[in-house]
Amino acid sequence: MLTQLLRAPLASLLVFCLLAAPSVVAQPANHSTRTADQAPKNIILLIPDGFGPASATFARDYIRATTGRFELAFDSLHVGSTRTASSDSRITDSAAAGTALATGHKTYNGAISVDSTGQPVAHLVEAAEERGMATGLVVTSRITHATPAVFSAHVRDRGEEDRIAIQQLDAGIEILMGGGLRHFLPEASGGQRTDGRNLVDEATEAGYHVVRSASALKQAPREGALLGLFADSHMAYEIDRAQTQQPSLATMTGHALDRLSGSEDGFFLMVEGSRIDHAGHSNDAAAHLHDILAFEEAVTAALDYARSDGETLVLVLSDHETGGLSVGRNRDGEGIYQWHPEPLAKVSASQGAMARSIMAGEQPERVLATSAGIDSLRAEETQRLHASTGNPRALHAALSEIIGRRSLVGWTSLAHTAVDVSTYAYGPGWEAFIGSHENTYIATALARLLGVDLRELTPRPEAAVNPAP
Repeated sequence: MLTQLLRAPLASLLVFCLLAAPSVVAQPANHSTRTADQAPKNIILLIPDGFGPASATFARDYIRATTGRFELAFDSLHVGSTRTASSDSRITDSAAAGTALATGHKTYNGAISVDSTGQPVAHLVEAAEERGMATGLVVTSRITHATPAVFSAHVRDRGEEDRIAIQQLDAGIEILMGGGLRHFLPEASGGQRTDGRNLVDEATEAGYHVVRSASALKQAPREGALLGLFADSHMAYEIDRAQTQQPSLATMTGHALDRLSGSEDGFFLMVEGSRIDHAGHSNDAAAHLHDILAFEEAVTAALDYARSDGETLVLVLSDHETGGLSVGRNRDGEGIYQWHPEPLAKVSASQGAMARSIMAGEQPERVLATSAGIDSLRAEETQRLHASTGNPRALHAALSEIIGRRSLVGWTSLAHTAVDVSTYAYGPGWEAFIGSHENTYIATALARLLGVDLRELTPRPEAAVNPAP
């Protein structure tokens, strides 16, 4: 046999070796040794909204250049990719993408846990509650925004955030943290609800401990239901957070884990780095970067918990990519084999914060010098900035180009793109996510690990009463 092998052509020898090798999947060094048939007690699903493959390279190169650390906390947990199209578009919105991840159903852009005909479909939080698990949602957007909404409500139009807030408080979810205070308060109390209901008061009466600041969260009791509403609308970008009284995503995640870990029947926690997406929509490289790094800290908190616990599945994946981030770009019509993370280290404010200062009357040159470390502008840059002071969108575009030119970072869109997004997994059941899958697979795989059939949990039809589009 050995003599025959030595005489065989190289290609035949390679085929023989592949066929003779045991059928195994290489396991990344940082994965749990537990196998897929050992169902997790707890599930932590972390969603970096708008985070595409280029975003990972972008953040990794930055930390290498500025800290000497060579990998993101979840790099070694990469197991595959997820496809993101909705039922009515190759480019999804967050509502349709979130619905697919939460329910296993493709649906139209704008839908919140209803199928393509507008009928309610069960989501993973309902499955977890059915099993008696504790549940929590932690985000940096409004808690009523698309991604948290698909795990807590059923409406045919994502814009119905006042209705979503009501359903969230009725859903039995133990922890709700994010922004969106305005959808819980009536107009008379500074909110925008037109039905006169004060959902903050109703939440308190229902047993929620309500907090509105980082200090209040720190002092909150570690048991019982919690409603954290830390901003009227979305929470601040991480790069601007020091100017607020808001907790970080990692702080909220750690607090949620402390509270949920006492559940004897396990827990399901969804954490979203929401504003990664918003920075992509604004083509704001520095804000995008710092929200990714803030999200990474939340992932680290989740992984630390899972590694010490041994019964927790941590799954990290985006709903879609936003902005068409390009790590490397043309400059003055010339393609350059380089990009520079270092200029981004000098940026200390989001483009939105810089734009507000300029529109309030501060000199653009001064704003760029103090908030972006740019003290020398080209003549055409100065002209463009001054010409844009009355137009927020044009001003954002000018700031994005000035910063992007120096770092050689580019963008192709102010919207989402159709690229596949990466999947990362750790803990019991991680093997179920190896490979390239439709986004609907995520919900069905998680439900299977929970031992629940989502089809048997279809909500009552009256959960979504508006006419289908």
